[in-house]
Amino acid sequence: MGDSTQAHWESVYGAKQDSELSWFQADAGASLALIERFASHPSEIVDVGGGQSSLAPSLISRGHRVTVLDISSEALKRARQRAGEAVSEISWVVGDVTRLDRLGDFDVWHDRAVFHFLKEAATRARYGALLKASLRRGGVAVMATFALDGPARCSGLPVQRYDAAGLVAALGGDWAIAHQEHQLHTTPWAAQQAFQYVVLRRG
Repeated sequence: MGDSTQAHWESVYGAKQDSELSWFQADAGASLALIERFASHPSEIVDVGGGQSSLAPSLISRGHRVTVLDISSEALKRARQRAGEAVSEISWVVGDVTRLDRLGDFDVWHDRAVFHFLKEAATRARYGALLKASLRRGGVAVMATFALDGPARCSGLPVQRYDAAGLVAALGGDWAIAHQEHQLHTTPWAAQQAFQYVVLRRG
């Protein structure tokens, strides 16, 4: 990723409303359920690429501490507006997950629909290094990517599709698969996209 990637996402969020974004969810029920099931309470949680998501306020209401990272300042602006009274309790970070050296120490790393955009091995390696540096031992990574039968492109960009074993191999490191499930996401215009949800526990 780089400056051109940031410009791409600023353009997407600047030009499209939520109802025009294929990955938009009115609520983050699937991710929330998995975090509540596998995380300790309360947890320090980072939501990677969470600028469009409603997940952070829901986690705050359950007593967790939350950081939202997104490459797009426009996405985070919209997320702040959506967060309501929880806005001041959430830490908001504009940044590229493949270019950060340090993010913090977390019990939970959540990523819905970021990792599958990383087509190059070098960017996946940088992502994996930050993940391992940021997630405490025993913590969980809740990851959602396009499944093997999911779309090959999204938002004008090619993606890499995964099953659970492929995701572990791409991330590298010491991970135990705690849970995996195939889900169909319905876009705002009623198309269906296949997602692979995987919960990984760091050894």
